[in-house]
Amino acid sequence: METSINKEQQLQPSIKILSMHPLKFALWLFIVTVVMIFAALTSAYIVRQSEGNWLIFDLPAVFLYNTIILVASSITMHLAYISAKRDNFKNLKLFMILTAGLSIAFFVGQYEAWGALVDRDVYFVGNPSGSFLYVISGLHAFHLISGLIFILIMLFSAFKYKVHSKNMVKMEMCTTYWHFLDGLWVYLYIFLLLNH
Repeated sequence: METSINKEQQLQPSIKILSMHPLKFALWLFIVTVVMIFAALTSAYIVRQSEGNWLIFDLPAVFLYNTIILVASSITMHLAYISAKRDNFKNLKLFMILTAGLSIAFFVGQYEAWGALVDRDVYFVGNPSGSFLYVISGLHAFHLISGLIFILIMLFSAFKYKVHSKNMVKMEMCTTYWHFLDGLWVYLYIFLLLNH
């Protein structure tokens, strides 16, 4: 009897079950959706640009500064994550505050960038090149607002000592989402720089 069970076990292929926290799975589905939206937008940008009637202009320098700000915020977010894993609550709070501050600086910078575009006679309505630029940067800023809200929730949790090495799921999600948004902006900035 025992040998027949062993033979059955040997005949069946070993199946490894991959598990993921349901909230993390939902986040990854959302990230895939956002990637598809921006892939569609940048593809439409290229197709529409090839049809002509396209205004050529230089991107305001503020877009570069915003990119640097977001890269810096990714660094502070990662330092906050490491601090949470090490139960270093002082640094966790500090780096979360810095990340929130940098994200607010990005929004101020985006407002300045849109003002600089208007100064160059690039408007939302009119030439499609301007419309695409406002839609792409505005939609990214909208997603960044959701990331900032997530950061503020985690910051509030950090002050209540609910973020620590034994409770990292939401902190991991926040970090993943923020790095994704920052990486997405770097892609969009390079794309716009090469295709303006």
